[in-house]
Amino acid sequence: MPSKPPHAFTDLLAGATRSAVHLEMRDSYAVDYETGPFAEWRAGHRLDPADRSSWRRPWLSIVEEATTRGVVIRRARIVSEPVSEYTRFLHSFTFTNLAAGEKVRWLPRRQASTIALPGNDYWLFDDHTVYWNHFTGDGTSAGGEVADDQATAKLCSEAFEAVWARATPHDQYEIH
Repeated sequence: MPSKPPHAFTDLLAGATRSAVHLEMRDSYAVDYETGPFAEWRAGHRLDPADRSSWRRPWLSIVEEATTRGVVIRRARIVSEPVSEYTRFLHSFTFTNLAAGEKVRWLPRRQASTIALPGNDYWLFDDHTVYWNHFTGDGTSAGGEVADDQATAKLCSEAFEAVWARATPHDQYEIH
């Protein structure tokens, strides 16, 4: 797989003209920017749907900017059931992603068994640029990698569309 040095993720999203899709396949992540919010959630804090100013920024602003200019952003999450505590955390605030313009679906891992999936989470921009999200075994970020070859983009597009077709929209997905 030919790859280039990683670009800033926000630059790739800012350059998207039609679509950005994101496939998440881990049951937990230990990314730095979620350490505080996850601990607060575990202590009982929940985001208030009526208080947009308390929601996670700048991510939601970046999504709003992209969707306002016509980029369709879809996120699919493959999750084990019963779900992990971290997945419950993600589910609890996904309403903010929807409010910013993302479309989000959930697929129980058992329903993904017959889908050919790449080995890593990724973003696919305009069906041609892949941004791989690499993680260590404990879920911390191991950096990103960009690929823009046609075969990789096709693999990611087909995998995402297969997941999306089977997945349940966020507002209909019940945590088990």
